[in-house]
Amino acid sequence: MKVSVRVPATTANLGPGFDCLGLALPVYNEITVEEQVMPGSGLEINIIEDSETYDILSIPKNEENIVYKAIELLYNFVGQSVNDIKITIKTGIPVTRGLGSSASVIVGGLIAANTLLGNPADDAVLLSIASEVEGHPDNVTPAMFGGFCLSCVEDDGSVSYSKIPWPQDWKLTVIIPDYELDTRIARSVLPENISISDAAYNIRKCALLIDAVYRQDANLMKKCLKDKIHQPYRQELIKGFKKLNETVQNKDNIIGCVISGAGPSILIISQNGGFEKIENDVKRIFEDLNVNCDIRTLNIENEGSKII
Repeated sequence: MKVSVRVPATTANLGPGFDCLGLALPVYNEITVEEQVMPGSGLEINIIEDSETYDILSIPKNEENIVYKAIELLYNFVGQSVNDIKITIKTGIPVTRGLGSSASVIVGGLIAANTLLGNPADDAVLLSIASEVEGHPDNVTPAMFGGFCLSCVEDDGSVSYSKIPWPQDWKLTVIIPDYELDTRIARSVLPENISISDAAYNIRKCALLIDAVYRQDANLMKKCLKDKIHQPYRQELIKGFKKLNETVQNKDNIIGCVISGAGPSILIISQNGGFEKIENDVKRIFEDLNVNCDIRTLNIENEGSKII
């Protein structure tokens, strides 16, 4: 028996919502978990690379693989040991680009394995395990449930979350450069401590951002995408971000520009059309920097993970 799950990409933080805000995007990984027919076959991991996904050679194909680690935690939770299994990952989400590729395969592996086991774990358990393996809930929550999600890890390891409708006319232009940025490097440049004033700044911006989305207030949203916790430090690692942000911030139809997750992908939120011009402006900026990039204007993915 085998189960396949399609899981969307995600973009996290949206400026001030560090490690707690995330959006699902209509770009997908497909994860299949299969019980091995022959006893003693052990663990087998296969990766099918999409032609647009870039380098996947760094993905482990042994017990260090994060999909296997998540599945092992699930089996332990239900009091079982992992049997001989085969994991197949069909990649459609670029790796190490700030688009939740790791979160997607963790979530997909857990849902597939849970289905094989007869669904002993509910969504709360799966989300908690996924967050533990990923390290934070901002990507795994929208990867599992879709849409625009707010999430928080509680003291007991459980994850509280809320899903708020995203305005239908707010489009997402995602700029995916052709170079990688390891999340560990992107986190290493962040300060170990922040001031109370910077923390308060982000709390205020994040609170207003959530209200702006809920009330579909684009003018308020434009004021809410700045932060003082991660983007000022990470922008030095991301070619073109400062120039792009300066170029688009005063455009009438553009709501804002943020780093997608830990980067290096960049997200532009806009409304009222003009998407071709936005993409052309982006191309011109990155061509001047001699950086190749993939540019996609997308709607939000509302469904989340789906067994196929």
